[in-house]
Amino acid sequence: QVQLRESGGGLVQPGGSLRLSCAASGGTFSRYAMGWFRQAPGKEREFVAAIRWTGGSLSYADSVKGRFTISRDNTKNTVYLQMNSLKPEDTAVYYCAAKYALILPTDAGNYDYWGQGTQVTVSS
Repeated sequence: QVQLRESGGGLVQPGGSLRLSCAASGGTFSRYAMGWFRQAPGKEREFVAAIRWTGGSLSYADSVKGRFTISRDNTKNTVYLQMNSLKPEDTAVYYCAAKYALILPTDAGNYDYWGQGTQVTVSS
């Protein structure tokens, strides 16, 4: 059983930056594909970014390309989401997810484990 815990959320002004972290425990982290998703009030959970277990393959939602960067440190069992040039529409609860697989899933239904989420609010 894999446990995931997100951190790093908060309130930031438009144009600002935040770095989210997701610490994993209870599994062989280096064998898991990791993803970030977000859910705004009244909306469905949506894909943000994903990274393959080797770190060599990445995927981003069009809405965050060029602004967000996903990365991982398998020695620390942690995946990161660097968010720059934040916009009010990025406001949401951000979740990290894990799947034991070599593939790079972008669909929430393909992930096996989820964190509790961290709130990101972009507002002036």
